[in-house]
Amino acid sequence: MRSEELIGRLAADLRPVRPMPPPALQALQWLLLALLVIGCAVAVYGLRHDIHDRMAIMWDVGQFLASVATGIAAAFAAALLARPDRPGAWALLPVGPLLLWLAALGWGTFADVHRIGPEAMAMDTSWGCLKFILGTGTPLTVALLLLLRHAGPVRPLPVLLLGGLASASLASAGLSLFHHLDAMLMVLIWHGSAVAVLVVLAWALGARLLLQVPRQG
Repeated sequence: MRSEELIGRLAADLRPVRPMPPPALQALQWLLLALLVIGCAVAVYGLRHDIHDRMAIMWDVGQFLASVATGIAAAFAAALLARPDRPGAWALLPVGPLLLWLAALGWGTFADVHRIGPEAMAMDTSWGCLKFILGTGTPLTVALLLLLRHAGPVRPLPVLLLGGLASASLASAGLSLFHHLDAMLMVLIWHGSAVAVLVVLAWALGARLLLQVPRQG
């Protein structure tokens, strides 16, 4: 068979490949979905009655904005890391806002102690926090991993962890708009625990949602 004939036969079976959308567009698509899901959930529950007073407190505003920034940064980082031509350093993108989020929660805890005394350290259960963050964050994590399923052969672990962090931090921000947890220590423990659980679940169960590298027979 001549080379020209072989090339012609191979070319005849080729199908056009649809290029993937840019990472920023993928992240924006998912962020719009997250805004819709969490916004609807907040609308169902209704804003907390003291939302204006709480938004006048510096550390409340700080932890809310930092949690939103963490979710946005984690979503963009996950979309970027799903591409083999992007450096792995993008995984550090959400580190800054995540540290600011934790710092705002910690500062709020100390401020509560100064304001109301030892009662600020009293612990109570708040399973509603865990249920809401897991209930809204889990389907959002699944949606993001399906959107970035091509990351399987590239960087599956960072994408899984960042996907869980993006969903959980945005769900935490939504939760703070209607759920009454006035003590920052409670917010730190229950919101933080829910975020950690969702990130671990994404790492443990999300690999099946990503495209797997074919095994060599």
